[in-house]
Amino acid sequence: MTRNWIVKLAIAAIVLAAIVGAASYFTRAKPVAVVVAEVQPGRVETTVANTRAGSVEACRRAKVAPAAGGRIEQLPIKKGQRVKAGDLLLELWNRDLTTRESVAREQLATAKAHVVEVCRLADAAISEAKQQRRLRDQGFVSEERVVRAEAQAASSQATCDTARAQVQEADARVAASRADTARTIVRAPFDGIVAEINGELGEFVTPSPPGIPTLPVVDLIDDSCIYVSAPIDEVDAAQLKVGMPARITLDAYRGKHFDGHVRRIAPYVEAIEKQARTVEVEVEFENPGEARQLLIGYSADIEIVVDTHDAVLRIPTSALMPGNRTLLLTDAGRLEERKVDVGLTNWEFTEIKSGLARGDRVVTSLDRDGVKAGARAVAEKTSAGAAKQ
Repeated sequence: MTRNWIVKLAIAAIVLAAIVGAASYFTRAKPVAVVVAEVQPGRVETTVANTRAGSVEACRRAKVAPAAGGRIEQLPIKKGQRVKAGDLLLELWNRDLTTRESVAREQLATAKAHVVEVCRLADAAISEAKQQRRLRDQGFVSEERVVRAEAQAASSQATCDTARAQVQEADARVAASRADTARTIVRAPFDGIVAEINGELGEFVTPSPPGIPTLPVVDLIDDSCIYVSAPIDEVDAAQLKVGMPARITLDAYRGKHFDGHVRRIAPYVEAIEKQARTVEVEVEFENPGEARQLLIGYSADIEIVVDTHDAVLRIPTSALMPGNRTLLLTDAGRLEERKVDVGLTNWEFTEIKSGLARGDRVVTSLDRDGVKAGARAVAEKTSAGAAKQ
């Protein structure tokens, strides 16, 4: 009886242990699925990016208007038209000025003809005075006659000098008339494309009053040379130098970047109300031919490469926690926290100097529930991002 009771108790204990073991097995926490990336060698760059969107700019852009007011008489251009340097863009009604210029030219021609006439007479009078002096020396004429001849020569020479001065005066009047006429004509200062026209034939245009800007009649863009201008935070701008390599990205060309280099760093800081203090930085396209299809005014971003380390161990920056800590997925399926020593870093990759080895798997999905040191985990997938060169 006692022995049977002991056997029953043993069987009951075994059954209870099996039930408890089964319950523990089926109710245990499932391993959390994590995304991991292998630690592999590659390139890491330290970069600086703009704080607000920049824009594509033309190296030369002229917003031109006539220097004088008047009615538009000629407007031989259209939006989008390409023009050459010196081509007529606009001409105001200027018949009064062109007529005045014609009169000035006629007066100049008359003055030049008068110079020929009086200066020849002056030459003749001088020659006569010399002849009279020779005759006086030979005793053929009196001193009085010589004096009259020399006076006549001096008078004729003075008349000649006056006539030459009148030519210069007439020439100045022509130049002044030409300048007045030029104030009513606008010509292309360089080869380019007409971006905007603010005016129509017959409309009256006036120059901008002092301190009150008005719309230019013609906006001319030289699109043969373009660059990107963007604001960089004043703290980051201190690291930049002209010539540093850069990458340009545009909203209009997603997934594509253009190589460039820093061509100018503004020598002053812009302090715009309610915005961070920034420095305007200009980046020029490395291959101008690639940028020919870009439109002036496109929004653009720049990323300037400050420093580069090649063939160094790196991890995705998304795997780095505050305090330079990472979570490592061990072969045993546990998450283990590791302190690492980092080098160069950017938004994509971080250089690892120590704390991890090549092939280690670090967790990049740190924001998932249950992802913490000591937790059981299973790799959902392995990111190849850290292995790209």
